[in-house]
Amino acid sequence: MTSSGVYVYAIIPAKAALPPGTAGVGGPPAQVRLVGEGKVRAVVSDAPPQLRARRRDLMAHQDLLLRLSDNGPVLPMRFGVIAPDEDSLRHSLGRSQAEHLATLARLDGAVEFNLKALPAQDALAAVVAEEKTVRRLREEVRRRPDYEANVRLGEAVATALSRRAADAGAKLLRGLTPKARAVAPGPDVHGCVLNVSFLVDRSESDAFGTAVRRFADAHRERVDLRIAGPLPCYSFVPSRASRPSAAGVV
Repeated sequence: MTSSGVYVYAIIPAKAALPPGTAGVGGPPAQVRLVGEGKVRAVVSDAPPQLRARRRDLMAHQDLLLRLSDNGPVLPMRFGVIAPDEDSLRHSLGRSQAEHLATLARLDGAVEFNLKALPAQDALAAVVAEEKTVRRLREEVRRRPDYEANVRLGEAVATALSRRAADAGAKLLRGLTPKARAVAPGPDVHGCVLNVSFLVDRSESDAFGTAVRRFADAHRERVDLRIAGPLPCYSFVPSRASRPSAAGVV
């Protein structure tokens, strides 16, 4: 995938500065600079001539966003946003300045946590002990084993595992929502019964993570919880703001 132009990492307030030693995507890492006018700036570098979603560049992109967020609010761009040139980017920033400032104010002092809930692994003993339908079908298989009986048992176990995980996920969501500024459902993920992101005060990051881990320990026979964060606040940025109209994804 060949690219040219200006690679856009984020939008930040004009008063913010780049952290020392900041580097961008590419090999060797591109030099990062600020572009803009008015009250906002875009964090950019020259776009690499060959831009692909390599782990090296994905990590460089995210690491830069996290370093920026240590110093103030950041409106993060998704990986791969390219503006044709600095003039068109300045025009886009000026046209959307009010919207960007409102988003930056909303994200100030916050980070994102993503939580995915999956059916618990190795929970068959708990399912048999607590699910009457599963126990009945299991006894039927023992008395008269055949293909159809095994299929019914397998389906019942899978249904019970998913339902138990969904119930636990809903309980967790109710408990965590008051601890967050905002909650954003994520796209469906195969195998997950819940995929949701939370906008959390940075000062409450440790307490939020601890609450999730405690819940996971207490409900390990029902749900497998996977938490990621602190992350850049991707899920709480308007989609058009995270892909400026002056920019194109290459």
